[in-house]
Amino acid sequence: MSTVPFTSEPTRDEVDAMRGSVLLEFGINECPHCQAVQPLVADALKRYPGVRHLRIEDGKGRRLGRTFAVKLWPSLVFMQDGKEVARVVRATTQAEVDAGFNKLSE
Repeated sequence: MSTVPFTSEPTRDEVDAMRGSVLLEFGINECPHCQAVQPLVADALKRYPGVRHLRIEDGKGRRLGRTFAVKLWPSLVFMQDGKEVARVVRATTQAEVDAGFNKLSE
């Protein structure tokens, strides 16, 4: 399975202005926890095709993660019309990932 690359970092204003259902995935490519969650996120995205998915590279000098108080990777932040509705940190099961998606109203 190929992994979606991390994208350039949008601003917090850009994220807050996004309409609809959005999943922000904070992490880095080298993180084993981030790699392990990829099949779980991919499976959920197949069932929720209307969710916009942004993988955001996090770490030193990355401001967006700080505005969301990201401390551990991966952090999945589920947004609906610019508002956070759920957060899942270091998910290890499909049920954990699905719980975040279930909070979105597509």
